[in-house]
Amino acid sequence: MRMAMRIAVNMSLPRDLVEELDHVAGPRNRSAFVEGAVRDRLRREQMRRVWQDAAGSLRAEDYPHWSTSEKVQEWVTERRREQTDAGSE
Repeated sequence: MRMAMRIAVNMSLPRDLVEELDHVAGPRNRSAFVEGAVRDRLRREQMRRVWQDAAGSLRAEDYPHWSTSEKVQEWVTERRREQTDAGSE
């Protein structure tokens, strides 16, 4: 895997946040810690947008087996019991 080009970014953060960051990650690991936190947050935000875009795309009347938590659990359990053969159509 190629290493992505790094770009220096100047940010301002509250003093208490930097102190807590240094306490948790250490002052020499700020960039790595912040990079991981930003990547995690971006992944969550991208997933939230996907879910938001998909909201309403399924009609409730087409999926009565998903109408309650109990029915969803039953549906999942039944699917897990099914015999599957990856080689068949």
